[in-house]
Amino acid sequence: MRKCACEIGVEMLIEFSVRNYRSFWERQTLSMSGSTTKELQEDNSFLPPVKGLPRLLRSAVIYGPNGSGKSNLVKALHFMQEFVLTSSKESQEGERIDSPPFLLNELAPRQASEFEIIFIQDNVRYQYGFKATRQRVIHEWLFAYPTAKAQRWFERSYDPKREKEQWYFGSKFLGSKKTWQDSTRSNALFLSTAVQLNSEQLQPVFTWFKKLVTITHGDLISPVFSADSCEDRESYADILNFLQNADIDVDGIEIKERQIESLPFPKQMPEELRAAIQKDLEGNKKVFFRHRIGDSDQYVSLPLGDESDGTQKLFAYSAPWLDLLKNGRILVVDELDNSFHPQLVRYLLKLIHSKESNKKNGQLIFSTHDTSILDAKILRRDQIWFMEKDEEKATQLYPLTDFHPRKKEALEKGYLQGRYGALPYIGEVKF
Repeated sequence: MRKCACEIGVEMLIEFSVRNYRSFWERQTLSMSGSTTKELQEDNSFLPPVKGLPRLLRSAVIYGPNGSGKSNLVKALHFMQEFVLTSSKESQEGERIDSPPFLLNELAPRQASEFEIIFIQDNVRYQYGFKATRQRVIHEWLFAYPTAKAQRWFERSYDPKREKEQWYFGSKFLGSKKTWQDSTRSNALFLSTAVQLNSEQLQPVFTWFKKLVTITHGDLISPVFSADSCEDRESYADILNFLQNADIDVDGIEIKERQIESLPFPKQMPEELRAAIQKDLEGNKKVFFRHRIGDSDQYVSLPLGDESDGTQKLFAYSAPWLDLLKNGRILVVDELDNSFHPQLVRYLLKLIHSKESNKKNGQLIFSTHDTSILDAKILRRDQIWFMEKDEEKATQLYPLTDFHPRKKEALEKGYLQGRYGALPYIGEVKF
């Protein structure tokens, strides 16, 4: 009997595709669909709540040299997310769309960037995408699968010769379609506009993007979410347990409101600037980790900023990670191993792959340079992806399964020997 987590509100990613964006020229696709192999099947994959689909993977890892485009994949997904969430309200007609095309091909700047994603929200599969130049959206589409048969809910396309948009609305798509159409600017998405104007039918699609979490390399993940979560007793206990199980030396977490009046404002600072700074800082919290002094019953509290970079990062990750596990979220992280010991990365992955801790089938997509996990028996072969640049210096994304590795093949050794590509070409340094 087919068993699945059929709960309203749980979101899942099936695949994401991008074309002509930053280092991507030809269409590249990352798929979270699992193969039929029984390897780590029960822990690392799960049955989606939609009939006719293969098992989905709980995680996917991407390897590749610096400059291969790993960060750009995360940026592409983040751009699509932000454009969906904000295009209808945070720009004006005529403003440029922040979708830089591939610049190393003379045709690319004259063509649109393309983004498409297939996902599940509230037990319904959706296929949504758009094409956009820096000036306007030229194509946008949405298919829904409330049953096995596809329903084309809407599609818009721009005819440059006639300088006119063509629209299609399916019979299953309900609401004030003409009003939403007339309100959609050329540089905004219909999806965003319709949701802003109270389309209940499109709200689940918008919700999926709203709950997605993307963290690009260089972004400092804020500890605010984790600090706020500590105000709840149950969440506090979960975060403390999360840190202690990761071998972080902490006996307690203290959250203190920042004392605005104690800030050393210069006497000559204008009153207006002082008031603006105070307003920005209102409600800000400072985090302290409590440590036991030796074997005594005494403790000392240290500011989070005095802890190691890895400890600070792990605390910032704690609430999003637990949110993924408890609520079935999707987390996309560039260079997860940055500041983390390889054993810590394995600990985090084991939480994702455990049916006990990840009951809602949250998903993780991450890039890393840590090759030790390839042979740690915590990843299936269909969870491993590679990135490299082709002769045109465009990013190519491909799975390990393209090489049909043997079941007991030494994957780390094979990768470092160049068997799968995606390695830096390092020349001899001459002085």
